[in-house]
This record gives sequence, C-alpha cells and structure tokens, in this order.
Amino acid sequence: MNPFIRLHPADDVVIARAQLVGGTTVEDVAVRGLIPAGHKVAMRAIAVGEPVRRYNQIIGFASKPIAPGDHVHTHNLDMGPDKGHFERDYAFGADVKPVPPRREATFLGIKRADGRVATRNYIGVLTSVNCSATAARAIADHFSRKTNPAALAPYPNVDGIVALTHGTGCGMDTQGLGMQILERTLTGYATHANFAGVLVVGLGCEANQINAWLATGSLSEGENFRTFNIQDTGGTRKTVEKGIALINEMLPRANAVKREPCSASHITIGLQCGGSDGYSGISANPALGHAVDLLVAHGGTAILSETPEVYGAEHLLTRRAVRREVGQKLVDRIAWWEHYTAINEGEMNNNPSPGNKAGGLTTILEKSLGAVAKGGTSNLEAVYEYAEPVTAHGFVYMDTPGYDPVSATGQVAGGANMICFTTGRGSAYGCAPSPSLKLATNSVLWRRQEEDMDINCGEIVDGTASIQEMGQRIFNLVLATASGEHSKSETHGYGQNEFVPWQVGAVM
Repeated sequence: MNPFIRLHPADDVVIARAQLVGGTTVEDVAVRGLIPAGHKVAMRAIAVGEPVRRYNQIIGFASKPIAPGDHVHTHNLDMGPDKGHFERDYAFGADVKPVPPRREATFLGIKRADGRVATRNYIGVLTSVNCSATAARAIADHFSRKTNPAALAPYPNVDGIVALTHGTGCGMDTQGLGMQILERTLTGYATHANFAGVLVVGLGCEANQINAWLATGSLSEGENFRTFNIQDTGGTRKTVEKGIALINEMLPRANAVKREPCSASHITIGLQCGGSDGYSGISANPALGHAVDLLVAHGGTAILSETPEVYGAEHLLTRRAVRREVGQKLVDRIAWWEHYTAINEGEMNNNPSPGNKAGGLTTILEKSLGAVAKGGTSNLEAVYEYAEPVTAHGFVYMDTPGYDPVSATGQVAGGANMICFTTGRGSAYGCAPSPSLKLATNSVLWRRQEEDMDINCGEIVDGTASIQEMGQRIFNLVLATASGEHSKSETHGYGQNEFVPWQVGAVM
C-alpha cells in the first residue's frame, strides 16, 4: 500500500497515509523532514505567491518558496494577499444531472396524526429565555430514567423528557435578526415530528414574549403543546410542580404510538463535520456523500450547512443548483458572511481550529473543499436561511455557522430527524430529539474513541473498503437508527446540552 494518497493528477501535493520520515520516496520525490499522518507533501517546486492545488482546486498560496518533498502547512501556505478573494467560476447549473430512478427503502418510523413521520418519540421542555432554564431542567430531571426510573416506567414507547435550554431570549432587539432567528428555531423545535408533546416555560418579563412568539410562528396551545410563565405561576417550586403535572397529562398520549414501515423519503439528515482532519475529505465526507446520493434516490432529504466551511468551495455547489436563483442565494449568503466577519474584525480563514490544523488542514479553502464532499453529487434543490422549515426533498443547503452545535440546532429546527457527523479528531456530540451518528475518518481515532464512534470510515484510508461500500453501510445504519436503534451518543446521554440557537446581534 502506498504511503501517500494522491487525490487528482493535477494536484501539487499528496497526503501522507501514515507518518513519513525524511528520505522516504514519494513519486520519485524524496521527503524532506518529518511529515505527520494526514499532512501534505509538495510534489513540485512552488514559488512564493503561486497557488497550491488539492482536489485540483486552490487551497491557498505559497507564502514561502516550497521545494519538492517539503511539508506544506501553515508555515509556507496561506490565503494569499487577497485573503482568498480570487475569482471563482460559479457556472450556475452546469453540473445538474437527470433525476435518478426512484428507489424504495423503508424504516420503522412513527406516524403522526398530521402525516409527518418521526424517528424518535420525546416530550420536550423548551424555554423562552435563559431565566427559565433551571426550572425547565428540574421538570425534565423528574422524569430521568437514571435518577427516577419509576416516572417513565409505564411509558416504554416514550424515549424521554428532554429540556432544551439556551442562553438568550432577552437583552436583544425584539424586532431584530437575532430575535427572528430565535423565534424560528423555537418554532421548528416546538413543531418537530420527534416531539410527541412540548412544554414551554418562560419567565414573564423577557424580550422573547411567549405570546408574541406564538403569533409569529402561527402556533396555538393544545393538549400536547402547553406554555406558561414562572411569574404567573408564582415561583420556581410551583413552576416545576405545574410542569411535571402537565407532562404527566401528555405521557399516556405520547406512549400510544407504534413503529411501522415508512418510506425512507421521510428521513431528513443534517450533515455535520467537526474536529476535521486531513483525511476528512478523503474518507468519511465522500462516504457520507455517497450515502446522501442513496438517500436522495430514495426520496429523502439531506441538509448541507456550515457556510464558513464551504467558503472557497461554494462554486462546486452552484454548479449543481437546479435554478440560477438557488445558486445565487448561496453566493449571497457567502457575501453576507464576508461582511459579518469583517465588521467583527475577523476573516473567513479564522475558521480552522487548532485541532483542524494539527490534523493536517491548513486553510479554510482546504477545509471547505473536503467539507462539501458530505453533500454527494445530487442536484442542489434549494437554499434556506438558518432554522427555516425545509420543504424541498433531495439535497438542500441551509446557511448556518460552522460551530457544530449551533449548525445542527438550525438543521433540526428545519426538520432534520437525524444527524450524520464526520470527525477526524474525535468530536463528542449528540442532538436531541434527533439521533446523531458519528463517522470516524481514520482508524487511529476509531481505536482510540470507539465508544463515541458509530462507523469507522478509516477503512477507506486503510484500503480495505471503497467509498461506495462505506456509503452503503452508512445508509444502512441510517435506516436502522431511524428505526429505533440507539446511536453511541444516545447511549451516553448526549443531546440536551447541545441545543444552541444562533445568537446574532448586540447583547443589550
């Protein structure tokens, strides 16, 4: 097996499959110094200012002269003098392809009365503001299967009671973008198919008034959707008691469900990558992309997000846009992010984390080119803003930050009933009420942190599995998990603390 991976004949670099020592020969080029696993080796001389290509795409520009065999990383590669602002060919719709023949797969889902299909059956406790978070958690804690198993013992079909609290809801413009995003997010969760019932707890004097939010979201109370405020109820103890009583009323109705065969077209996956490394764009991301293409062929939906992590690769998505206005909306969101980072005295290349860089990723351009592979090759049907309801089927895009909990929160608000999360460094993450599958990019990570990982895509790097084989395995696991099989993160109890709505704007 070759000690390196070449991704395209025109690339200026190859990727070390394992650590390379000085003197190792790679394509008749002698390696100069130690090259860590997952990092890049130059295959030709590159002058200062010249572009460097991986995936046959520009990942940055030489900041110092690079000799054949050199380690290519942050010490000699950057975004260039224009900080990544070079011309991209958006070629709207150029790669749109015929819709594949419809395929039919099923999973054991939970059919709601209105026709929606759930992959899980929770009751949620939401908050309008951070001030009611403690009370909301106390209500949910009463029903913990760990500390009070008797509370849910009569209700085996209920997956649990989860409190999804947040750190905002006040000190903000009641008409501003931040409030609009919070209201959309809460509406998406309050109406999510994976919740059989929802309780909303407020304080009473906050900026995010429950009645105003209900009107904006066209929501109304019913037997499985109840709201109230601490100040109206008379304090914390009375609030907790009232919340427990209301959930006890919901539980018999929530328990009266059964799983039955449902079309895979009812599955909506939020695509995430966190703790990425140099193998992410080689193994787990393209394998997940193949699974996405399979899901789309079965009528399902996949949501690609994390706009700062498609920066520099957006032209690969606009080429797949079914209409010019779909591609243009993505370009417009990229421009919004350039402005947003600039007014906050940052830049798009601030995105790669220290862990990303330790794993071999140098610039946001390189990271993005690997990240978009999660989206497979299907046509881009629609582009949504954060937490907007996803109504299109197929491959779609939602504008979110790159920070995984915030991004996934928006996707679930949009309707994702499952998350698939690739990681090369070992992210620990789960997402109630939607199960999250973790895909390891390399076998070293799999062996070290198998208790958190659901699939080892490192087999692709090892040469023991193809992208297509791994994609099929991911798709099969998606169906099994949607049918009720627990993911690793669910087993560990992840999900409540990872609810993080995007906070935009001034904190007043």
